[in-house]
Amino acid sequence: MATDARGGAAGESTDEPLHVEGEDHLEDVTTAYDVVLVDFYADWCGPCQMLEPVLEGLADETAAVIAKVDVDEHQQLAAAYGVRGVPTLALFADGEQVEQHTGALPEDRLRGLIEEYAE
Repeated sequence: MATDARGGAAGESTDEPLHVEGEDHLEDVTTAYDVVLVDFYADWCGPCQMLEPVLEGLADETAAVIAKVDVDEHQQLAAAYGVRGVPTLALFADGEQVEQHTGALPEDRLRGLIEEYAE
């Protein structure tokens, strides 16, 4: 049975991407975990769909929490982070944003970014 990862930060499953429900939820997630990779995505976005299995694998295999923000559902949140294209990936370490990249990055580059901050 799959874990519903839509609750609060406490007790959330971190081995699969968490779907962010709003600004407060994103803030809770980025402060509750050491390393969080936030994927600003859209369901209609081809590169976002190609990135999905990569992010699922990273959620399962790395120390990072993968958080997903649907830019169509959370337009103001995406705007607050300067998202101008999807996918946009923002990396948080110790509650602070440390990286932001637009476009689908290869798995090895994402893994390297996560490992750089997960030490």
